[in-house]
Amino acid sequence: MTSSFLSVRKREGRPSPDAVASLNVELAARFGNRFSASEAIRQQHGHTLTWLENQPPDSVVFAETREDAVDLVKICARHDAPIIPFGTGSSLEGHVNAPHGGVSLDLSRMNHILAVNAEDLDCVVEPGVTRTQLNAWLHDSGLFFPIDPGADASLGGMASTRASGTNAVRYGTMKDLVLSLGVVTADGTFLRTGTRAKKSAAGYDLTHLFVGAEGTLGVVVEVTLKLSGLPEAVSAATCSVPDVRSACNTTIETIQSGLPIARIELLDTLSVRAFNAYSHLSLPEAPMLIVEFHGTDSGVVEQARRFGDIVTGNGGGNFIWATRPEERTKLWKARHDGFYAQMALRRGARPFATDTCVPISRLADCVEETLADIAATGLVAPIVGHVGDGNFHVSPLVDMKNPKEIEAAEAFASRLAHRAIAMGGTCTGEHGVGQKKIAYMEDEHGAAAVDLMRRVKAAFDPQNLFNPGKIFAV
Repeated sequence: MTSSFLSVRKREGRPSPDAVASLNVELAARFGNRFSASEAIRQQHGHTLTWLENQPPDSVVFAETREDAVDLVKICARHDAPIIPFGTGSSLEGHVNAPHGGVSLDLSRMNHILAVNAEDLDCVVEPGVTRTQLNAWLHDSGLFFPIDPGADASLGGMASTRASGTNAVRYGTMKDLVLSLGVVTADGTFLRTGTRAKKSAAGYDLTHLFVGAEGTLGVVVEVTLKLSGLPEAVSAATCSVPDVRSACNTTIETIQSGLPIARIELLDTLSVRAFNAYSHLSLPEAPMLIVEFHGTDSGVVEQARRFGDIVTGNGGGNFIWATRPEERTKLWKARHDGFYAQMALRRGARPFATDTCVPISRLADCVEETLADIAATGLVAPIVGHVGDGNFHVSPLVDMKNPKEIEAAEAFASRLAHRAIAMGGTCTGEHGVGQKKIAYMEDEHGAAAVDLMRRVKAAFDPQNLFNPGKIFAV
């Protein structure tokens, strides 16, 4: 197959049974018992946590080495078969679905920590290493990896979706903490996109082209990450506020004052109710902020005092402090279990999880308009947010047997995305585009920018092998 720089193969439907059979014979010969075409394994690898249709691959290969990934890419290129990288399957926008069939490349067995350079505050890991695995390994080193999206996601997947989470307001997102990637390209070549140096002015920034590419440009098989020193003291608290606008204004004042807060999370009243029921807490059922401070013993006390003054000035209070590690762990576990706590609000319903991000000066407007939209639509849709960087999540809980509810939830999600974009924000702060948010790409970026993305895709992957049907339509 030939392809010009300006074009990329448009895939139509799924491959024929004969094509699948021919591909699977070669994969089975190369990978043995690390190859599977069983229906259960395939369904698992088309898994989605939300209501998107499960679109399983034609087969699954479990890679254990870089060479496995290289050989798989070469085999798939010969058979013109799509490749869908798979980490832990925790994404929310259909990233691991296989709408055009092909092979799910499961990287979870590539889970070795290759190097920790404590003096340089960096490490090198394989893509299947999870964030909790890395932090357990680093436990006695005085270092930690701060990005915390809630799910125990793989670091390769986190790089590919440009993940962030509760600590992003202080430590940044994956785009800030990835120094270099090891990538297998469409012709089976392995390359590194950068070095361990903390900055470089040499050539194109290939690293950050692959970070956030959602597996559409190549397969990530190695990740070099920045680390941080463990703080001397940590203190967490919850505080109630009169309403969501007060919570947002408190957040804005905190950030604009330069207070180095590590985490600041918003829960609306419905989310607090869900957390109480699911995690056996007794938090006041009102809009709430969950915060955490990192620093020295005296620094944490000063940060908490200054934050308390800001909260009081916005009509809030009722602080509940969690200073012991076990108290903090319980609090943040409840926050990370929020997806399942929200699901439990309406048994039998499926979540339509979506997120958005706006400049923090527009955060209160966006959240208030969204709450009014929820009320007018009649949806059960709790809100939580990493509001320190303007990012919040909404999860309408939908009866999948009710077409009117499905239609209402889809229309609501569309209005939310367009509302955020109109306020100078984005249709997704951290979930990524995947399949569900392709429709908003031109509205956010403009047709010329999306066309340039297609050209980049065509240059890197002219056969459209890597995760087709994601980010934009070809």
